[in-house]
Amino acid sequence: MTDVGRDQQGGKGEDVLPPFSQTLFGWFMWRVRKYLARNFHAVRLLTEQAGGGPVPAIAGEPVIFYSNHPGWWDPLIFLAVGQTLFPDRMVYGPIDAAALGKYKFMERIGFIGIDPQSRSGAARFLRTVRAAGRRTDVIYWITAQGEFTDPRIRPAVLRAGVGHAAAAAESGLIVPFVVEYPFWSERCPEALVAFGQSIRLGESSDRSAEEWTELLARGLETAQDHLAAAAISRDPHRFTPLLAGHVGVGGVYDFVRRAQAFLRGERFDASHSGERAVP
Repeated sequence: MTDVGRDQQGGKGEDVLPPFSQTLFGWFMWRVRKYLARNFHAVRLLTEQAGGGPVPAIAGEPVIFYSNHPGWWDPLIFLAVGQTLFPDRMVYGPIDAAALGKYKFMERIGFIGIDPQSRSGAARFLRTVRAAGRRTDVIYWITAQGEFTDPRIRPAVLRAGVGHAAAAAESGLIVPFVVEYPFWSERCPEALVAFGQSIRLGESSDRSAEEWTELLARGLETAQDHLAAAAISRDPHRFTPLLAGHVGVGGVYDFVRRAQAFLRGERFDASHSGERAVP
């Protein structure tokens, strides 16, 4: 397998990213996309016309995406969105070191083990952020709330680390990214995502880490509010489908519906809304 992604041959304590296996990542993402399609009706991106931020123009830019953290699915959604919209970028991001210990192969596909309760963990996080800040082939993704949090809770509260990461950056963009998982008309939920407004890094060197944290929290909250309004509307036309998933209930229920459609001479549509997400 080919490993890429290391800035330089650095020793312990230097600002480097772990090696990244494109072969292992490709296999993993094949599994991820099938898994998401089996468990969601669709993954949908809120359009700019409906209140979402634009898809960030990150060509030639270091970039940090920071997100809310509503559920277990979040890292898989990040990877799928990253691969779909930014296929030339490797996706790196911190994860609890204890959780990563159960899946060691994930160290080879961008997951960086961090102990959130230790000084050494905080130091490693900032080292990897600085390393990503010198790269234009990487997305560095941070679940900025640090723990599972309902997407409708206000105000949005972020861990201090994201503010320190922004304050330490010399250039590039930091972009809010939000997600929630509502049920609409199908048995499986929707995975709804949206970008917020990008902020340029390195131009406000007098802004403290605490000020950065507050600024980023308000940006995340605004993006969450726009996504929440669109989610409540249940209008799929406000979104661009990124991945089509499961429709219908299955089993006896769909067997009967299929038979009824056949007797009427109609094409069977397993969806309840009549809307099938097709990327």
